Amino acid sequence: MNIIVTGFEPFLDNEINPTLEVLKLLPKNIEGHNIITVRLPVLYDQCFDVLKPYIIKYNPGIIINLGLAAKRNNICLERVAINMSHSTHKDNAGVVKIDETIIKDGENAYFSKLPIRKILYKIGEKGIPVVISNTAGLYVCNNIMYHVLHYINSNNLNIKAGLIHVPFMDSQVQNKLENSLPIDTILEAVLDSIKASIE
Repeated sequence: MNIIVTGFEPFLDNEINPTLEVLKLLPKNIEGHNIITVRLPVLYDQCFDVLKPYIIKYNPGIIINLGLAAKRNNICLERVAINMSHSTHKDNAGVVKIDETIIKDGENAYFSKLPIRKILYKIGEKGIPVVISNTAGLYVCNNIMYHVLHYINSNNLNIKAGLIHVPFMDSQVQNKLENSLPIDTILEAVLDSIKASIE
């Protein structure tokens, strides 16, 4: 089986995105399954334009999109993506979207196809802070999650897919009170997410 894991380029005032650092550290193979990593631009809709050819080429059984949630201190397993883009923050092309539908004829929302409860238990067993989150935000992370799930639904594909938000890496924060985890911990959580999705 092929497994696609995506990360985002740096955005806003973040010089590093921990999701890209995770991609660099992932093995090429997990339990006999191929890991394909894809760097995505922080651009509304165009992020999926970059990913779509990989889905067509590799016909993956699993797609895990990773995103940075700078204000959170847990690994966040996103339950739902909604058909809306809205943020006062610009994407990396300077685009601001206010109350904009992502896909006009799309469903209002799609639920994650990842086994998030199983992932929660697997990560939690190790004492890594992890929660199921009911909002992926309305920025580019929600945008990619919605696009992927809409594509799977529209084409009747049997793919486990969803989004996982991670906090800052420890090395990115100056104040220990800020939200962060060691990169090794973030990587371990992503590896466990992959393994739980394979099972």
